[in-house]
Amino acid sequence: MKHILTSLLTMFLVALSLGAASTKDKKPSWEKPDMKEIQKAVNDPSSKYFYPKLLRMFERNDTAMNLKQFRHLYLGYVFQEDYNPYRRSEYSSMVEDLYYRGKHTPAECDTIIKYAELSLKDDPFDLRQMTFLIYAYREKQKNHLASIWQYKLNHLLEAILSTGNGLKPENAWIVTNPQHEYNLINFHDYIAESHEDAPPHYDYIAIKPKNDKDPKGFYFDVLYVLSEYNRKFPEETADEQQEKASPADDNGSSENEPAPGNSGNSTPQ
Repeated sequence: MKHILTSLLTMFLVALSLGAASTKDKKPSWEKPDMKEIQKAVNDPSSKYFYPKLLRMFERNDTAMNLKQFRHLYLGYVFQEDYNPYRRSEYSSMVEDLYYRGKHTPAECDTIIKYAELSLKDDPFDLRQMTFLIYAYREKQKNHLASIWQYKLNHLLEAILSTGNGLKPENAWIVTNPQHEYNLINFHDYIAESHEDAPPHYDYIAIKPKNDKDPKGFYFDVLYVLSEYNRKFPEETADEQQEKASPADDNGSSENEPAPGNSGNSTPQ
């Protein structure tokens, strides 16, 4: 299975490369978000960051959205009543077998598009499904739609990256979904080797360094993930929560999962 996943990753890299500088090649500046300010803004109907307004812009594929709007959209999700950090659409795994094929027919691409779109209606921040959707659109020569979704994907990734540098707990990247931790690892072309809890509310993922200058791992701030899960499911044990948080695919491997970040080789403007 590992070599199949690697082949698929290579396929995404080739198929979705737009010839521009990759976002991951930049050293994006970051600023620790003021979550109280974000909470106030996204819940204020008079604010330009009022959450329903941002979500409507996102859903109608408004490519005028800037990074600050994406930060409020992504981080502000934790203050919405329907926030569920372990949300996963029933459609996201219905055509899982198609994802591991080296080549897809036009009909198979149509199927991937169908279920990716259905999945994203249930979970608008499923970065993995965005990756598959972009790939299938490109294969179908629907480049305009692919570019729109590439813009959305890149900006969501940048919104996460803008929250820290991941090197220390105090500078951890804030994620609203445990799966996004592995999306970020893949985005940087690293392979995750192990996962550890780092109390009081951090995850640490050890990586396989590519050279001596690479860090040994990255920290993720999961305060809102843990708080919301404990609020909604207080009866579940910590072990059950961690099992739900596991990003492993149905074959038990997340090592070379097709990476949304790796599929985004264009820098949004």
